[in-house]
Amino acid sequence: MTRTQTGNTPHPAPNRFAAAWLLASLLSATTVTAGDWPQILGEQRNGFAQGEKLSESWPTTGPRVAWSRPIGTGFSGVAVAAGRVFVFDRQGDKERVTAVAADTGKQLWQSGFQANFVPAYVNDNGPRCVPTVHQNRVVVFGAQGGLHCLDTKTGKTIWSHDTMALFNSKRSFRGEPPEGYFGKGSSPVIFGGLVIVNAGGAEKNAGVVAFSLADGKLAWKSTDVRASYSSPTVARIGGKTQVIFAARLNVISVDPRTGKELFRFPFGRTGPNVTGASPVVLGDQVFVTASYGFGAVMAKIDGGKIQESWRSDDILSSQYTTAIADAGKLYGIHGRQDVGGAALRCVDAASGKVAWEEPGFGYATLIAADGKLLILKTDGTLVLSRLSPTRYQSLATAKVLTGTARALPALANGRLYVHNSRSLKCLQVGRAAQ
Repeated sequence: MTRTQTGNTPHPAPNRFAAAWLLASLLSATTVTAGDWPQILGEQRNGFAQGEKLSESWPTTGPRVAWSRPIGTGFSGVAVAAGRVFVFDRQGDKERVTAVAADTGKQLWQSGFQANFVPAYVNDNGPRCVPTVHQNRVVVFGAQGGLHCLDTKTGKTIWSHDTMALFNSKRSFRGEPPEGYFGKGSSPVIFGGLVIVNAGGAEKNAGVVAFSLADGKLAWKSTDVRASYSSPTVARIGGKTQVIFAARLNVISVDPRTGKELFRFPFGRTGPNVTGASPVVLGDQVFVTASYGFGAVMAKIDGGKIQESWRSDDILSSQYTTAIADAGKLYGIHGRQDVGGAALRCVDAASGKVAWEEPGFGYATLIAADGKLLILKTDGTLVLSRLSPTRYQSLATAKVLTGTARALPALANGRLYVHNSRSLKCLQVGRAAQ
C-alpha cells in the first residue's frame, strides 16, 4: 500500500493514459519537510509522525511549554508545514486562519471569513476541520461549508466556495440540520492537484466533489452520499489509487481523477449519531469505526467486491478517534466521550481479538512516533506510553490543558501542539525529526 499526495492536475483520460498519469503523479509528489504535520493525522493521514524522537519521560510538571497563545472557538487541530503552524478558529463572527512561527508562536498573518454557524448540540461555534497544506497553499473547510484556499506565505485568499449554496445543501436531511448535528467536519484531502471534499450535497451526484487547487474550478462531482465527520484517506488497493470516505451511511471509494465510484458498503445509521474516525487501510483491507451501536467493520476489498472479515460493536467502537495501525495491530479507544467509560485497547486486526485493554482510561486521541504513543485525553491529560502489542506500558503522564480538549493534537519537530477553546500550547516532547 502506498499513500501519497501529489501536485499534478489530473484530466479524465482513456485507460491507456492511466499508468502515465499515475507515474507523473508519483514523481511529482509533494516533498514534505521532515517533521511536518501538514494535514489531519499527519503526513500520511495515519497518525504516525515519521522521524520523530520522543523523550523517554517528563518531569512531574510535564513537558516544557515552548510557547502558548490565545485561541478562539473550534475543534480544529493545527497543521504544521515549513516552520509555520496554521490555526483555524473562530472569533466573533469570523472564522480565522492564522499562520504563526513554529518556534516562537509569533503571528505571521491572519485572514478571516464571515461565520454564521449556530451549534444545535454543543456549546462551540467554531470550525471542526484541520487545515490541509500542500506546497504553497493551505485549504480550510468551515463549519457551514465555506471552502477557502489561501497562500501559505501571505494569507491571501486564492479562491473560496460556499459549498452548501453551490450544491443545494441548505435543507435538512431526514430531519437532521443542513450542516449536520455539529457543523461540517470532514477535512478535505489534496491529491493530483485536486481538493476533494465530502460535501454531502443535496444536488444530484454532489456527495463527494473535487475542485482544482490552482483556481478553484469544479473538476468533478460524484455519488449520493451525505457528509460525515470522518476525513478521507488516499490509498492504493488492488493496483488502484483511490480516495476512501466513511460517509454518513456508507463507506465509499472513488477514483481521484474522475470521481468514479469504485466500491461501497453500508456503515452508520440515521439519527443523532456521528461517524468521525477516518478509514484505516491495511493492505487490501479497510477498517472503519464508530460508536452509537453500529460499531466497527474490517472489510477486505477485492476488485470492488466486499468481504467483511468482522463486524462488531464490542471490539473497537470509537466515537471519533482514528485507530493507529502497526504490525497487524490496531490501537485505539473503545467507547464514547459523552457516555460511560472509555477503554484504551490493542486489537488484532485480522481476527478482531482484543490483545490488551486499559479499562477506564478515558476518551482520547492518539499519535504514534518513535515506538511510542502520545495520547491526549479529552480532560487535558497527556500520556506517553510504549507502542506495545502485548501490554499497556505508561511512561509519563501530565495535565497539560484545563477544561475539555477535543481538538486533535499535532506533532512536528519534537513539538506537540494541543489546545482547548482558550489556549494553544506548544509542548517540547522530543527532538527535531531527522
